[in-house]
Amino acid sequence: MKAETSLILASSSPRRRELLQTLGLPFTVMTSEVDETTQPGMSPEAVVEELALRKAQAVASRLDTGVVLGSDTIVVLDGRILGKPADEPDAFRMLSELQGREHTVYSGVALTDAATGRFEVAHCKTTVRIRPLTEREIRSYIATKEPMDKAGSYAIQGIGSTLVESIEGDYFTVVGLPLCLTARMLSRFGITLL
Repeated sequence: MKAETSLILASSSPRRRELLQTLGLPFTVMTSEVDETTQPGMSPEAVVEELALRKAQAVASRLDTGVVLGSDTIVVLDGRILGKPADEPDAFRMLSELQGREHTVYSGVALTDAATGRFEVAHCKTTVRIRPLTEREIRSYIATKEPMDKAGSYAIQGIGSTLVESIEGDYFTVVGLPLCLTARMLSRFGITLL
């Protein structure tokens, strides 16, 4: 990595921080605090790309230099976006809908150069199958509190891994930051890993 290029993660997500740390890149964290509402009828791809870019650009606007990384992840079932649950009954509803079925997870990635305003945005998607669950299993999982701040009400990297029967695609997309895509994009901004 070029020493003069600083990387800023525009996210408060501990999972994204951990994933970026596994790459061995030095970075700082600045939260974006952006409005995450989008226009009705947008495709899932457009939603994650718009929100990732909104986060990156909000942080970049407060800086003179550096490359800002923004990301957003959504869960889509039957064409509907399942966000983070509002409360435990909402988590129960989502997990009941997801159990025994496949859904798609989309993660958008955006990079913005604070000095020039140059940006790039892309996304990955992964298909996830949740195994059939009993009502007791769903309630026990919700009792762990893990689902409460996760899109779709589960965490593939936590206890929720026991709910996932299979995935088709990139595991890190489901966690919240597709590392292969991110590394390719960073290299085009002068931040190389290998």
